[in-house]
Amino acid sequence: MADKKKKPEIDARFKKFGTVSFTATTKVNDFIDYLEDGKVAGTRCKTCGTYYFPPRSQCYKCLDKTEMEWFVVEGTGKLATFSELSYAPVGFGDDLPYAIAVLDYGDYKVFGRIAPKVPMDQVAVGKEMRAKANRLPNGQLNYVFEPA
Repeated sequence: MADKKKKPEIDARFKKFGTVSFTATTKVNDFIDYLEDGKVAGTRCKTCGTYYFPPRSQCYKCLDKTEMEWFVVEGTGKLATFSELSYAPVGFGDDLPYAIAVLDYGDYKVFGRIAPKVPMDQVAVGKEMRAKANRLPNGQLNYVFEPA
């Protein structure tokens, strides 16, 4: 009788991310563990020091010789740009209207959503904001920007 090989477990943590998850597996599934711990994280190349958000498993500058490490997005960033959306891609229509934005943290930028509870009249380019891990009503995880 031949030994049956056990199939490897599929790491599908990423299916927990976002309003609608379009993928269950990535090479950066630890991102979900950080969100579950209340932290927003990106990656940094140990070789050249380039920061990545969203996180990447490989540095585009160093390619195969790269070792990546995680860093936590901490402190405040300046709102570089934002847009309030009236139309949404498939799966996001129930969220309308919502605002997307970019926070500039100096060494890196973070793209995401402004928290729904933040009134748009309090949003302005240059405003200090912070990225915060968030749990959606359906149990999915994401991160949002809130005033500092």
